[in-house]
Amino acid sequence: MPLFISLSLAFSFIVQSASPLQSLLESTTFNYTGITLAVCSIAGIVLKKLPPKICYDVFASGALLAWFSHWKPLFNDDSPIFFFYPLYFAFMMAFVSLFFIQRPQVIDYDTFRYIKYVSRKYKLPPWLVMAGVLVSLALHQHFLLFPIMMTLLIIRFALTSYLEQHLTNRL
Repeated sequence: MPLFISLSLAFSFIVQSASPLQSLLESTTFNYTGITLAVCSIAGIVLKKLPPKICYDVFASGALLAWFSHWKPLFNDDSPIFFFYPLYFAFMMAFVSLFFIQRPQVIDYDTFRYIKYVSRKYKLPPWLVMAGVLVSLALHQHFLLFPIMMTLLIIRFALTSYLEQHLTNRL
């Protein structure tokens, strides 16, 4: 999810440097743009019209854009969440990409079958996790819910990418 990582790092930099871009990013235009991107990504993943990696990247970027523009006016200017949350998202996604997606561990067939079984039987559908992220945007009083839901989305993305990569390698 290179777009999401780049956007997260850009937001952290903009907030830390007290850039005048903050006021532009707080506008309702960016809020509606982010929500539109997120909803279109959910539709793309449900209808299976786009590759899942693109849907996850566009959704996460749109949710981050909507979160920043919707929540920034509600908090103090020096609130640390607008620096640390995007930084956490960028490092978490980079870690997952480097260690679980780009370099998958060689596992035996039985373990792979078990992971696939657990993924299918107990999984949360991606659209449900994405909807949870969008709902968490509206709950301002629970400011930890958004990063928790984004972490679940990143884990779901890692599992989807890992299984997809192993399925294509086995064929």
